[in-house]
Amino acid sequence: MWISRRDFIRLLGIAGTAGLWPALGRADADPYDLPLFGQLRLLHITDTHAQLQPVYYREPNVNLGIGSAWGRPPHRVGQALLDHFGIAPGSRQAHAFTHLDFAAAAERFGAVGGFAHLKTLIDRLRAQAGEGRSLLLDGGDTWQGSGTAYWTQGQDMIGACNLLGVEVMTGHWEFTYGDARVIDNLAGFKGDFVAQNVQVREEALFDYRFAEFPGFDPDIGLAFKPYVIRELKDAKIAIIGQAFPYTPIANPARFIPDWTFGIQEERLQRLIDRIREREQPQAVILLSHNGMDVDLKLAARVRGIDVILGGHTHDGVPAPILVKNPAGITLVTNAGSNGKFLGVLDLKIQDGRISDYRYRLLPVFASLLAPDAAMLAYIQQVRAPYAARLAEPLAVNEALLYRRGNFSGTFDQLICDALRREHDAQIAFSPGFRWGTTLLPGQTITMEQVLNQTCITYPETYRRTFKGAEIKAILEDIADNLFNPDPYVQQGGDMVRTGGLNYICDPTAPMGERIQDLRLADGTLLDPNKGYVATGWAVVGEQAAGEPVWETVAAYLRDLKTVRIERMETPRLKNVQDNPGIVDYSGQLL
Repeated sequence: MWISRRDFIRLLGIAGTAGLWPALGRADADPYDLPLFGQLRLLHITDTHAQLQPVYYREPNVNLGIGSAWGRPPHRVGQALLDHFGIAPGSRQAHAFTHLDFAAAAERFGAVGGFAHLKTLIDRLRAQAGEGRSLLLDGGDTWQGSGTAYWTQGQDMIGACNLLGVEVMTGHWEFTYGDARVIDNLAGFKGDFVAQNVQVREEALFDYRFAEFPGFDPDIGLAFKPYVIRELKDAKIAIIGQAFPYTPIANPARFIPDWTFGIQEERLQRLIDRIREREQPQAVILLSHNGMDVDLKLAARVRGIDVILGGHTHDGVPAPILVKNPAGITLVTNAGSNGKFLGVLDLKIQDGRISDYRYRLLPVFASLLAPDAAMLAYIQQVRAPYAARLAEPLAVNEALLYRRGNFSGTFDQLICDALRREHDAQIAFSPGFRWGTTLLPGQTITMEQVLNQTCITYPETYRRTFKGAEIKAILEDIADNLFNPDPYVQQGGDMVRTGGLNYICDPTAPMGERIQDLRLADGTLLDPNKGYVATGWAVVGEQAAGEPVWETVAAYLRDLKTVRIERMETPRLKNVQDNPGIVDYSGQLL
């Protein structure tokens, strides 16, 4: 976005308020009445994680920014986030964007998301924009996260996205179904799948699997179209795809042996330069699954991107961050997860470029939106074969069960407790996934809700012995993925959850010194040379031999009958006492 210094200062002022919806706090106002500003409307969803039904989803109370990220969105939580964006406490927005008084606020404002409600909202916003003036973009992590997505191998979400009207998407968890399934699924997708950073290995370029695959180009070696051009009324838009760069590291490489990933910054810069020279679009959009901190660094280094519509880290950020780079500024956004938000970016085009914008990150409150009849019928149809299994009651819940947060959540604790008991282990490990819905106190825990926390294509559990030194090394490696000061080294997940194990973590320390004072639940200090029986799931390397983790958790719940989380095994933290990315921490701050 090439603008003058005066315009840059003006846009900074707009950015401070552009994400806010004062109408959400007024009972007499329609929060979704949004006339088009300018000539073009981009609608953005991301990280829906196959949640076709309305859900509850608690935002984190711990999302630490370290070093240059200290206090910079998305690393503000609770009241610090409300103060930064000028959101009124107790409002619908406050509930949507923070964890504050979550259970009580959820009872008051109701569930969020659901594709039938999202469809109603999208259709309305398209109508407000006018025919031929809007695009719906999907940032990925759409095909994974539910029982029906797992059992249909993502096909249920292909149908839902076609009904929703998704026109362009990129991906991450989609790849965990394996390359052959990705190709098959995309054959039924009516939009375009774009990714400039996914390349086919040279030895696989002439594999029969890719011969008829739309988007595959053996001449340049990319598995997918790197970008698409969309011509709307008064605007020509380039949309470049950026798939999750660490897919073969964060997920099993065996699913995609012929594809390589990476950030591919230099390739992206060449591509942007070529698009601007040959296509001469009025706007260049990067549809990204990098994670917000990576996108912020990328925006400062790569020239010619007007807007980054970001995903992966599940950050619901009310307003864009404006990032300066050698050619101008780039707007960086992130649109939350689980169908909870819809990003709405209106662009004003003048003299062949973007001259102004308005952005809203709309919370999708199911109680305020009538479900679309066609989408509702489709959802009922795809769920019908699995309805009995999904509805199986397992236990009564007396706690607020949630996952999201840098170090642990109450549902993570439940999973660790189940693993330790069912597999007779001293220590349990559960991955720091950011997907997984929230259950309110008093809700019955069903098989569907367990699947919402655990449903992946590599769910097998394990039981093995680790030496104390190995356990420390594992924790140090994962902590570096989260807290390395260079965003390009981060992978966007949270810290592995542990059961039966306590430790001190200093997120500000260098690699190798963040994890300290490792102790078993009884207080025994871990011996680096002694072996300890541990259990876990979601092995990225060689496939584990145990049962799927949802079977482990379900068996535990059937026996438990009533869930009370009476303790949280979270690490004690050092040097984060004044960090605006942490409040209401159940562990001790040192």
